[in-house]
Parts: sequence; C-alpha cells; structure tokens
Amino acid sequence: MLDGIHLTLMIGPVLPVPAPKVVIDAVQSVQVTSGKDKTGFQITFAVSKKSPLLTTMLPAGYFDPMSTRVVIAVTLGGFPHVLMDGIVTRQELVPSSEPGQATLTVTGEDLSVLMDVVEMPFMRYPATPSIGRVYLILAKYAAFGIVPLAIPPFIDDTPIPTGEVPTHKGTDLAYLKQLANRCGYVFYIEPGPLPGQSIAYWGPDIRIPVPQRALSSNMDAHTNVESLNFSLDGLAKKVVVVTIFDPVKNRVPIVVPIPNFNLFKPPLGARPTLPSKVEFPDYMTKEQMPNAVNRVLGILARSSDAVSVSGSLDVTRYGSVLRNRMLVGVRGGGLAYDGMYYVNSVTHTLKRGEYKQSFQLSRDGLISITPRVVV
Repeated sequence: MLDGIHLTLMIGPVLPVPAPKVVIDAVQSVQVTSGKDKTGFQITFAVSKKSPLLTTMLPAGYFDPMSTRVVIAVTLGGFPHVLMDGIVTRQELVPSSEPGQATLTVTGEDLSVLMDVVEMPFMRYPATPSIGRVYLILAKYAAFGIVPLAIPPFIDDTPIPTGEVPTHKGTDLAYLKQLANRCGYVFYIEPGPLPGQSIAYWGPDIRIPVPQRALSSNMDAHTNVESLNFSLDGLAKKVVVVTIFDPVKNRVPIVVPIPNFNLFKPPLGARPTLPSKVEFPDYMTKEQMPNAVNRVLGILARSSDAVSVSGSLDVTRYGSVLRNRMLVGVRGGGLAYDGMYYVNSVTHTLKRGEYKQSFQLSRDGLISITPRVVV
C-alpha cells in the first residue's frame, strides 16, 4: 500500500489466519462501509485463467459464503485500526477476454449476520428482564470473539411468570433490535480493538466524546479534505405528542409533548433548528407506565439532526483514520457551519497507492458552541 500504511487481510473459518501472498498480490481494491447499524465490506481481486484463486482456492471453498470469516485491518503510523470483522455473504466472478480485466469480488457483512440466519420457533425467558435476555442471546457467539457490552434500560421490570413470559420468535438479531427499539437503544457489532475480537453493543446511542483531528477545507496549506458539502434540512426535526394513561387507574389520558432533544448527544450548535413537524402516535395508549417511560426516552434518543455534512478525504493528507461514532471538528464552512460534528458513517476505499474515505456528519444546529477544534 502507501508509505506508512499497511493492509492486513485475514481469511478463514471461525478463526481467520493471515491471507497468503498470492491472495494479497491479487487484491485490486478493498471497501469497508461503517454505518449506524452495521458494517459491510467488498474485496475485489484481479484474476486470470491460471490464477490460484480460480484453479485451487475457489473450488476448495476458500471464499465460500457464510463459512468464510474476513478480518481487515490497517496500520497507520504503527497503530492498528481494525476496519472489519465479518462473514462473506456473496461472491461474484466476472470473466473477461481482455488480459488483466477478469475480477473476483467477495462481499460480506459484520458478524451480526450470523445472528440473522436461524429463525427461532419459540424461545421463552421466564422471569428474565430484557438485559438478561440480551446477555443470554449474545453468549452463544462467544466462540467468534464477540464480547457483549449491554447497558440496562432506565426502567427494566422483571416479568412475573404467572402474568407474562417473554417469548422470542424470529432471529436473534431481530429480537435484539426489537428489545433495543422498545428502550430507544441501538444494537451493533463494533470490530476490534484487536483482530479477531468484536464488541456487541446494546445500549443508548452514545458517541465517544473524543474529538478527532479537524476536517479543514479552503484553508490553503492546512486543507486536508478533498470535498465538503453542508446542508440544512428544515423538515428534519419534529415534535412528538403522545397520550398515556394515568399509572393509578389507567383511565385518565395524559397528553405529553416530547421535544426534539437527544439525551445522549449533547447539542453542538448554539442556534438549534426549530421543529417543523408535529406527530401524534397512537401506540403509546396500549403501553403500561414502565414501558411508556422507556418509549418516551427512546423518542428523545432518536431525535434527528438538521445539519449534515458529506465529503471525502485522502488519509495520507489527513494524517489519521477517521472513525465512525465519534466527534470531529470542521473548519472552512464559515461561522454558521464550523465546529464539532458527530460522525454517522464512514466508507474506507483502499487501492494500491491510495487510501480514501467518504463520510457523513451531523449536528443539531448552526454556529459552533466551541471556540476551537482539535487541529
């Protein structure tokens, strides 16, 4: 790859091993997309008729979907960054009569795809709170190096077996997301910190409050991004008005307007954008008080950001790897748009002699609340 940047590719079944030289030499491009809920990857290999990838490895099942695990890591400045730990879900071969134009492409997703393949017919969890169910489900995937990190809901009642027995139908992933959605939580698999390890996070959508190096545009020699695009969506925010019944007799309706304010993401704009929509959901009337409180907190946690930024950068010029689910400073957008942002998604694209990233950022309003950003 580039000077100071080293790509590590590990492929295998449950415990992947470093890919052989013939595989590394055939790599044409690597792309990893890290979003809010899951991470995906795509590796393209250049092959020929006599390539060992076609004559030996492919027939032997080296790239078989759902049985091949792939770990992608990048070492920059001596520090490793695990970009992907996932499972191959698809392979595609494109032959060509032109020399050097045939390609083999393998596509996959993070380890959460393993939780979405087996439909559970009927699984009961008597007298088990939601946090206990989360740990019981995730314990089955410890063999893949998945370490659970679950945060109990604000109100987590233990169901009485004589009244209600929680039942799990469908895949583990669907049930984990269903439990998370009821509490306003999120669930995702974060690769790393070491190859072969991953963290299964179930909890509130909290961004790591460690600012990364600022993204600078239109600043002469200090410019370290290729493009930046700022936008303000006036329809992004809304006020949700819910109706719940009193906790004593469960008969008197109580109307509660919920502001567009995220409890887990502190405001980054000094002038927040005002909500323009009003929504009246009817599902709250059927919820008991503990579940209703969690639902309200979930609505607060899912409030939208009106200001968004998209762009791309060259890692060698930026000087580090931009990471998802963290903070980053932005310069060059003027008084209204400069300041700190949350990183929502990052796409890594690696080719020989090239390492670029595209990104999506967001925050709640205009004008930064911080006087400076980390340069």
